[in-house]
Order: sequence, then structure tokens, then C-alpha cells
Amino acid sequence: MQRTFYVTRTSRKVLEQYLDNYSLEQLNKVPLGFNNNLIWNIGHIVVVQQMLVYHLSDLPMMVSDNMVEKYKKGTRPESDVTQAEVDAIRALLYAPIDKTEDDLENGMFKTYRAFTSMSGFTMASAEDAMEFNNYHEAMHTGIMMGIRKFI
Repeated sequence: MQRTFYVTRTSRKVLEQYLDNYSLEQLNKVPLGFNNNLIWNIGHIVVVQQMLVYHLSDLPMMVSDNMVEKYKKGTRPESDVTQAEVDAIRALLYAPIDKTEDDLENGMFKTYRAFTSMSGFTMASAEDAMEFNNYHEAMHTGIMMGIRKFI
């Protein structure tokens, strides 16, 4: 699993570059033809990792219920986020990954409610979810690469 966490952390560094290099206005802009924006994709990535790994393992998540409602699958930006919200999302780029790695090493993931993604990946364990999460993050990073061309 070390490689899985390496890939996840590398993915998060890419996301952090978006936060570093785009203004609040650019992060919030939904270009014509898109359903979401850069910051929604980053918030969604953070929330989905927690839902896939912790929620389906019946363990407490590091994200609030409000954040889940705002960024879970099927949502879209309803209003612009504030700089404080961007800062809160930034704070969740790495800490949940570090905690996930620690929790895995400490045997915290004892149960898992199997789940099949819309793309057909079946996850039967938290470890499966951690690996699938990298695919999910890459998919949304690709969407972000498209969005950035129009902001």
C-alpha cells in the first residue's frame, strides 16, 4: 500500500498547485459546457476519499456533514466559495491521507460495506477503496485540466 499512498500524495500536490496558482474568482468559475469548477472538484475529491474509505468502513470521517452535502456525488456548485472555504479544503488535502495510512497500519479497518462505482469498479475492502481513490482523483484532475483552459 505504500505505493498507493505515494500516488495519492502526489495527486494532492497537483491539486495544491491549483489552489496556489488560481485566484478565488478562477477557482469558482464554471465555464460554459461544464457542470462544476476547480474548487468543487477539489472538495469533491476530498469528500469522496473519506466516504469511500471511512464511511463505508463505518468509521468517523474527517469531513463535516455540511461538506459532504456540498461536494458528494451528484452535487454541483450552488454558490461561490469563500477564501475561508478554500483554506478549509486546502487543510484537508494531506491530513486525511496521513490518518488513513496510520489507521491502516493500526488495523482500524475491520469491516467494509462493498460498493461498486459508476465506472464498474467493485470495492470489497478499505484497501480496495484506497486504490480506487487514485483512479477517481485522476479522473477529476483530468476534468480540472479541461476547466483551466476556459478560465
